[in-house]
Amino acid sequence: MKKSTGIIILAAGSSSRLGRPKQLLQYKGKTLLSHTVTQALTANDAAVMVVTGANREMIETELKNTGAMAIYNPDWELGMGSSVSVGLAALMQAAPELERCIITVCDQPFIHSEILNALIGEQQLSGKGIVASAYVGTLGTPVAFESKYFQDLLDLSGKDGAKQLVEQYSDDVSSVSFEQGAVDIDTVEDYNRLVDMQ
Repeated sequence: MKKSTGIIILAAGSSSRLGRPKQLLQYKGKTLLSHTVTQALTANDAAVMVVTGANREMIETELKNTGAMAIYNPDWELGMGSSVSVGLAALMQAAPELERCIITVCDQPFIHSEILNALIGEQQLSGKGIVASAYVGTLGTPVAFESKYFQDLLDLSGKDGAKQLVEQYSDDVSSVSFEQGAVDIDTVEDYNRLVDMQ
């Protein structure tokens, strides 16, 4: 499988604040996870790896016949860092020639293939090794990393996700605007607001 871009979708959390798996919430006729996977698969011919953890069976059932790969993180409770590491290791095995990876989550309902392609385009244009999404005065997911940062990503563990690398290597960071990236679903109230926006 010759792919230059890999996309890691983090879907391992237990959605404790919501009380049910946020990955499987319905929005516009699809689950949030299915929507994110669809957008990732249409982004510049990318290889897509979904990291599962809590509710593994339900989530892997949702992924069947999508074309996305799945990897289980047995240490998902340790936090996002371990899921990034597990996801990237599996992705590198499936597509050893990767030039970059994009890390994203499945609770940003307005994620679109255009923003994923914009990250790749900005990386090529700016020459920066890291390109993050910019919204409400912060940099966040989705975020693209060139392969020179793969070892740093593999070394992540615990609660510290990829954001620490964005801060650590700030001189090598560019961004693209994704104002709707500020909308994510953590609580029942967040979800109700999203449904009301339809």
